[in-house]
Amino acid sequence: MINKIKSLAKEMKNDVVDIRRHIHQFPGLSFEEYETAAYIHSLLTSWNIEYKSLTETGVVATIKGRNPESKTIALRADIDALPIQEKNECTYKSAVDGVMHACGHDAHTAMLLGAAKIIDQLKDEFEGTIKLIFQPGEEKLPGGASLMIENGVLKDVDAIIAQHVYPDLPCGEVGFHAGEFMASCDEINITIKGKGGHAAKINERSNTTVAAAKLLCAISELSSEFNKEERKNPIIIAFGSFIADGTYNVIPNEVTLKGTMRTFNEGDRKNIKNKINELSSEIALDFNVDADVFIEEGYPVLINNVGLTESLRNSAKSFLGDNNVKEIPQLMTAEDFAWYSHKTKACMFRIGTSNVEKGIVSKQHTPTFDIDEDALEIGMGLMAWLAVGYWPLS
Repeated sequence: MINKIKSLAKEMKNDVVDIRRHIHQFPGLSFEEYETAAYIHSLLTSWNIEYKSLTETGVVATIKGRNPESKTIALRADIDALPIQEKNECTYKSAVDGVMHACGHDAHTAMLLGAAKIIDQLKDEFEGTIKLIFQPGEEKLPGGASLMIENGVLKDVDAIIAQHVYPDLPCGEVGFHAGEFMASCDEINITIKGKGGHAAKINERSNTTVAAAKLLCAISELSSEFNKEERKNPIIIAFGSFIADGTYNVIPNEVTLKGTMRTFNEGDRKNIKNKINELSSEIALDFNVDADVFIEEGYPVLINNVGLTESLRNSAKSFLGDNNVKEIPQLMTAEDFAWYSHKTKACMFRIGTSNVEKGIVSKQHTPTFDIDEDALEIGMGLMAWLAVGYWPLS
């Protein structure tokens, strides 16, 4: 079976490269992936693979093997792009101004389409049903995964698998991490309100800027407080926006702070939110200002089911060889695949896409991000191999 899948992946490589380049050239922002969804429809139709739309731009294909009711394995790819202006010069450069597949979702989609065609040719040789989920909106809250779940995408699904490009590994390698893998992500919004005025008239105005600065420092120090003891699950609290729209001698009425908090533990997540509210109230009282706090809940912790992950890791070794399957650390980045992991057994692994010799070294979410397209053959073959389920569900 491995040799058969590898042979089919090799045959499909050039087609999947073309698919990836087409998707890259015509990207769509989160929940606006109309061109990509239509392209997926056209390919699945031409291959006679059954599919349906789920949400406006989401697509779910189904391939039934022998005894289709025995189990259902889902494979997921995200299809949206980012609001980034591409700086790569290539024949398939993004044709949409200010929109780019800078996170590899074009590769995810292309590899899942390749895997779909391979799996469809093996449907007389495996047990169960394979669902192929082409999901919109991973890059934008509340995340397309949550909407797909609301629309029943996980009905009867026993386990779900996804792969994600990873420039920290070279092309040819994949990485797994069992347990808490990717952090939860919440967005911190704080507005300090007071009476603005002339900087020299200290008795007629509030110290909104100083209050905001002190609050920013106090909240940021929570990271050190929570991480002062060596712990399995670190946290990050960081602010990327501090807007005080005054000038040299004008203190503004309002100062706004925007930041992010990342945790691997729901208890930490709750405690930090409480501490942020407490600190905001205390400092507002000290400076005689108001502090409006709104923490928008983002994606939860992505939990790779331990038993499933170990089974898939072993299957990956049988497909790629032991030396090409690595243990990778927890990642502080967030992923809406986490929503699936709280509903059923789930595993997201990482596929290496960098190649120093080819100059392919840029990281994700940058305008020069690219992948070694040799990874497409590896990824579609591995996903097909993992999907056919030669591993226990228990």
